[in-house]
Amino acid sequence: MSGPSHPDASQESQHAQSANGGGPPGPDDGAAGEAEARTPADDVVSEAADAEKERLRADLESSRRRVDELARAYQAVNKDREEFKQRLTRERERMMDVERGNVAVALLEAIDELDRALSMSGQDNSPLAQGVRMIRDSLLSKAQGMGIERITVTGQPFDPNVAEATDMELTASPDEDQKVVAEIRAGYRLKERVIRPARVKVAKYVAPAQA
Repeated sequence: MSGPSHPDASQESQHAQSANGGGPPGPDDGAAGEAEARTPADDVVSEAADAEKERLRADLESSRRRVDELARAYQAVNKDREEFKQRLTRERERMMDVERGNVAVALLEAIDELDRALSMSGQDNSPLAQGVRMIRDSLLSKAQGMGIERITVTGQPFDPNVAEATDMELTASPDEDQKVVAEIRAGYRLKERVIRPARVKVAKYVAPAQA
C-alpha cells in the first residue's frame, strides 16, 4: 500500500520564496534601505557642514590676502626708511663739504698771500723766504689732505664753469682762440664742486691785417 504523499523540498522552497516576495534579496535592497533611513535632518546637517567649509575657505583666502598686503606695506615702509637714511646721509655729507669748502677758501686765501710774498722776493733764498715757503707748502699739503685739488686751466679751452676771464690777449693763431694763456689766480675744487674758480687770461684770435 502506498503511503500519503508529502510535498518535496523544492515545493517547500518555492512556497517560502513566494512568501518572501517572490525571490531572493537583490543588491539594491541595501541602498534602498539606506535611502529610506536618511532623514531631512541629515540633509540639513550636511548642508551646514558644506557651508562651514566654504566659510572657512573664504576666511583663509581673506587672511592670505591680508598677510600679502601687510608684507607689501612692510616692504614699502622699509624702502622709504632706507631712502630717507640715504637722503639724510647725502645731505649731511653735502653740509660737511660746504663747511670744508668754507674752511678751504680761507686756507687758500692764506696760501695766495704767501704765494704773492714769494713772487715778490724772487729767487731770495734767505731764511725768511725759506720759512715762508715751508709754511706755504704745509698749508697746501693740508688743503690737499682735505680732498682739495687744484684746477688745471693753462693751455686748456676756457671753461666758465671753472674759471673767470679777467684779462684778454690777442693772438694771430686760430688754434689759440679762447684758450687760457695765463693763470692769474689758481682755482680749486673739492670733490666735484668748484670751491673757487680760477682767474685767467684768455686768448682771442684776430686775423692779420691784409696787405
